[in-house]
Amino acid sequence: MTNRMATRTVEVMDAIRQRMADRRLSPGDRLPSIRRFATAMGVSPSTVVEAYDRLAADGVIRSRPGSGFYVSGALPPLALAEAEPRRDRAIDPFWVSRQSLDADAGMLKPGCGWLPADWMPNAALRRALRRLAHADDSVLADYGSTRGSPALRRLLARQFAEEGIAAGAEQILLTGSGTQAIDLICRFLLRPGDAVLVDDPCYFNFQALLRAHQVRIVGVPYTQNGPDTALFAAALAEHRPRLYITNSALHNPTGATMSPQTAHRLLKAAAAHDVTIVEDDIFAGFEPDPSPRLAVLDGLSQVIRIGSFSKTLSASVRCGYLAARPEWVEALVDLQVATNFGGPSPVAAELVLATLGDGGHRKHLDGLRLRLARLRRETADRLVAIGLQPWLMPRGGFYLWCSLPDGRDAAAVARAALDEQVVLAPGNVFSVGQSAAGFLRFNVAQMGDPRVFEVLKRAVAAEEP
Repeated sequence: MTNRMATRTVEVMDAIRQRMADRRLSPGDRLPSIRRFATAMGVSPSTVVEAYDRLAADGVIRSRPGSGFYVSGALPPLALAEAEPRRDRAIDPFWVSRQSLDADAGMLKPGCGWLPADWMPNAALRRALRRLAHADDSVLADYGSTRGSPALRRLLARQFAEEGIAAGAEQILLTGSGTQAIDLICRFLLRPGDAVLVDDPCYFNFQALLRAHQVRIVGVPYTQNGPDTALFAAALAEHRPRLYITNSALHNPTGATMSPQTAHRLLKAAAAHDVTIVEDDIFAGFEPDPSPRLAVLDGLSQVIRIGSFSKTLSASVRCGYLAARPEWVEALVDLQVATNFGGPSPVAAELVLATLGDGGHRKHLDGLRLRLARLRRETADRLVAIGLQPWLMPRGGFYLWCSLPDGRDAAAVARAALDEQVVLAPGNVFSVGQSAAGFLRFNVAQMGDPRVFEVLKRAVAAEEP
């Protein structure tokens, strides 16, 4: 065998192994025919024959006379960090999440995505916990029902009705978290290799979760009014995605709000291409007044609404929800039983219900909005003073998406800050196309310690081109 043929044989073998690692080939699956795979790889049929024979000798595949070759071996473990070309750890979604979640008490976290613990309605939670101590034994000891607490679902249905969404409690499924709601939807609608559209930039854990489902992630540039609708339509035509996942209100990371014109164009384009939209509404409570919602305009026909209570109530009490077509909810219930054996913890659901029903909850949200409005202005001024420029001033929420001075690299700034015990969120963590190297996302609620600005000023100055 010539050196060139040997090299091409190894390439074919590697291609098969990669398909197995990506879960595009599973045990028992039939491999492409020799002639078809030779054409796809641009090699001779004899090269594919040699590759298949060597894989069979290794026990990876097996031959069935007259039928072809089939995968026989166990699949290698799925290592998400290796599922795509390795990134700088400072801009890897998993690495940033770990830094934020595992930070000790001495670390400052202006790059994290939640409010400080002492900002949350802890007094109301403690009252709910005391009442819960006297709950029925079934609440404290039993599994959750398949759809979750009927009382909490009825409360959500009333809130949806106030928005203009006619969805009964039977169209709402409580889940272990907002992330679990998206995971269930992905399990229901996607297969490895499918395309999914996301905003560029977008919430970085959308990318992490989609990587776990081994789909193709396609980014659509995001503007101050929402996704670029012309490029959105072009991506639909080119990639034929199954899903589009977005925040329509107080977009993460930019803080932007989708305009009514953009919302209508998105829905029209998605309907023309039979694309399901997953609308993550987790930041709704931070808006001073409601902006256009895709689920409201669509009526839960093409749109699935998801949300949770981790941003406004407690990230420790894990409970999320989704609202969708009735027939889809039925299928998603079965998936939740298969993967979680029932809905969220009854303890968690009762805590959420009691806290939302507490007489002071609306006042708590009003206070949060006022406090954050002041902090956004003050923080923006302090960032501008050290050379960072907010992309826009959000209507609500706690994020500021800021550009660095020309030539500075956010990943390098984040590494320098981490050396001084400050966790930042560099822009390319959020960008599918890696086009946000000059941006950082800041959480204004986590910037009360003046050391944040001192460290940030040094880190930015150290990266002067």
